[in-house]
Amino acid sequence: MKNLEELKRVLPLLGHRNWILVVDKAYPYQSSEGITYLDSEEELVPVLEKVFQMLKAAPHVRPTVYLDKELEYMDDTLSAGADALKKELKELTRGMNVQQILHDQVFAKLDAASKLFNIVVVKTESLIPYTSVFIELECGYWPAEKETELRSRMAALK
Repeated sequence: MKNLEELKRVLPLLGHRNWILVVDKAYPYQSSEGITYLDSEEELVPVLEKVFQMLKAAPHVRPTVYLDKELEYMDDTLSAGADALKKELKELTRGMNVQQILHDQVFAKLDAASKLFNIVVVKTESLIPYTSVFIELECGYWPAEKETELRSRMAALK
């Protein structure tokens, strides 16, 4: 897929608190530094499949997936193809940590993250609103429970 080779090249450089976005065609071209844009020239699902394959093969990161809450209320009467795409997204993200939050809340998270961390945006040809997939990278070898335990130990020593 066009430009996914660039994502494959930078993935080893990405880590905890970086983001990868697989977005619809109307996703805005933001002006923040630290945001890289790639144009896949492909549909959303095949691009997302490839991104998830890359992440599965990268032991240093694990994804937390954010979907727009608005997507729950989308259907074919509002945008043709929405029902099928929702089904495909559900299947693709099965077993993953998936959170649904309002679109504006996702942008607030991205705005805060882009001030310190890099974000890679992969644009697709999707013309269905609220179907962008926002992937926050977590440390693949250090689970949140261990971090909590470490912080508890540190607090106990104070």
